[in-house]
Amino acid sequence: MPVTTEMRWGRLIRYALSGGASTITHFGIGLFGVHVLHLRPVLASTTGFVASIAVSYLLQRMWVFRSSAGHALAGSKFLIVTAVAFTINTTVLWLGTEVLDAPYPLVQPVALTLIPLLNYYLNSRWTFS
Repeated sequence: MPVTTEMRWGRLIRYALSGGASTITHFGIGLFGVHVLHLRPVLASTTGFVASIAVSYLLQRMWVFRSSAGHALAGSKFLIVTAVAFTINTTVLWLGTEVLDAPYPLVQPVALTLIPLLNYYLNSRWTFS
């Protein structure tokens, strides 16, 4: 069955909503770690990122892409894409907060803009195809 424009828009909307849930998980835990637990920004963000992986995988597999790919294959591919996203996040956070000494709440949104663009492309074309 060919993918229609309407189906693509629906998938993009679902992706945006699931990404919002993942971002809230990531950024919320990061902010809690920095401001309540007084963790370094990279550690706090890493903790939030790891927690957001489960949210993201489940929503993308079951709801966004409605994939029937097995967990072993889709999960492995998803973790590879996640490792790339993790590297981007950590690099942006390290450069922004440690090298440039910029505040965490200003730096994290930069990574949270780059990551979804890359993730959508790779997950739609490879992970859940």
